[in-house]
Amino acid sequence: MAGEQSFKAVINDTNPNVRHKDKNGKWRTGGSAWSVEITGSNYNHFLGKKIGDGVDGMFVGEGDKSLSGYKLQITGGSDLTGRPMRSELAGGGIKSVLITAGTGYKGKRYVNKRGKTYRYKYDGIRRRRNLRGNVVSQDTRQINLKITEVGNRSLDAIFGPVDEAEPVEEPSGEEE
Repeated sequence: MAGEQSFKAVINDTNPNVRHKDKNGKWRTGGSAWSVEITGSNYNHFLGKKIGDGVDGMFVGEGDKSLSGYKLQITGGSDLTGRPMRSELAGGGIKSVLITAGTGYKGKRYVNKRGKTYRYKYDGIRRRRNLRGNVVSQDTRQINLKITEVGNRSLDAIFGPVDEAEPVEEPSGEEE
């Protein structure tokens, strides 16, 4: 391949004691998520890891944005076409699986009645879906990571505060 390989790592801080502002300016409790691009030798470190494996934070981010001191756990991911990784499928390839509701299939059926669409969730609906295995391979484009041990620097100091939003221009009230 001509270009350099990379992952998009989504880091989730699931600490329920943290308060932050969401996009609408409301205060929320719970963790936050940050997105980091992983390239180069850090990319090679993730190849062959499975869902549930622990990873050292020094391999996530570069320079000052590195998560050194943090411990992370791989919780999932998806490939270049958007197929989700499923933890109980061995290997890094695509497998066609008959599944019930869960990762990769929501388990509901849409029915049109009298011009309206209704969503039903029946017990026992199963579908055959193509899913990716639990091993991170070269076809993986996104990895989901969960923080298991916190380092000595806060995530806001590393990535910047979550509540930074684009400024919205207020109308001045003058007509043109």
